[in-house]
Amino acid sequence: METVIVTGALGRSGRWITDRLADEYDVVAVDLDQPGFEIDARETLDFRAADLTNMGEVADLVADIDPGAVVHWAAIPSPTRHAGTRVFETNVQSTYNVLVAAARADARIVWASSESAYGFAFADETPLPDFLPITEDHPLRPEDPYGTAKVAGEEVSKMVARKYGASTCAIRPSWIQYPGEYNCRGVAESGDLAGGAGNCWSYVDVRDVAELVAAALDTPVDGHEAIHAAAAETYLGRPTADAVEEFWGELPAECTLDGEESALSTVKAGELFDWEPAHSWRRATDESVPKPALWE
Repeated sequence: METVIVTGALGRSGRWITDRLADEYDVVAVDLDQPGFEIDARETLDFRAADLTNMGEVADLVADIDPGAVVHWAAIPSPTRHAGTRVFETNVQSTYNVLVAAARADARIVWASSESAYGFAFADETPLPDFLPITEDHPLRPEDPYGTAKVAGEEVSKMVARKYGASTCAIRPSWIQYPGEYNCRGVAESGDLAGGAGNCWSYVDVRDVAELVAAALDTPVDGHEAIHAAAAETYLGRPTADAVEEFWGELPAECTLDGEESALSTVKAGELFDWEPAHSWRRATDESVPKPALWE
C-alpha cells in the first residue's frame, strides 16, 4: 500500500483521520511524542515523534519515509490558550517546514487550514459576512494570531504549488464535533446567539472531515485549492437567515440561504471530490460509536 504521513496524528481530530486512512494506506503517525515501543500498533500504522518547527527533523523524517502523500494536521488549535507569538510562530513554521519537505519529495499534500482564516471567529466585534453562504472566495481578514497563521499557511501552500508543482489542498473545517459530544448544542440551547456568531453557527462532524481528507488524497488537485468542511445545516434548529438578521440586525446584500442551510458553502468540495457531509447534530449529538483504534 501507499505510505502517507499524518502530522498531529494523536490530536483529537487527528486520531479520527489517522484511523480512517489506515484502512487504505500505510500510515506513519507523527506527533511531538510517540505512544511507546510497548504499544501494539495496528498493522498499517507506525509512530514517529518529531518537532515540526525544526526543519532538520522534518526533512529527515520525510526523506526517510519517502511518502506518496502528507496530511499536515498538526497545529496549536486556538489563539486563546497560548501566547500569540507561540501560536503564530509554531503554526506558520511547522506548516512551512512540512509543506516544503513534502513538495520536495513530490508528495501530494492535504492540510488543515481553518474557517478562522476569514476573521469572524476571534474578532473583537464579529463582522457580518460580505455574502451568504460564504464561499472559499470570501475575503480573509483575521485579527488574531491563529487565523492569521492559517492565511500565511495558505500562502505557503500556493508557493509550493508554484515552485514545486505540488498538489496541495487546504481544508477549512468548521467547528469540529464528535459523535456523542456535540458541544455546539450547548450554544444552541443557551439561546445566546453571540456564542456561535463567529462562524454563523456552523459545525462539522469529525467523521465527515476524515472522509473529506481521504477524498482529497484520492483526487489530487491541480496546484493549490482551499475547500470548506462543514455540515449541511447549522446546529441551531431554526432558519439561518433569521438568526443572522436577529444577531446583526440585517442581512448582507447577497444572501441566498435556504432554511437551516450552513453559512459555509460546501459546493466546491462536492464539485472537486464528490463529497458531501453525511452527519447531522440531530442524530450525532447522542450517537455512540467506537473511538479511533490506533493500536490493539
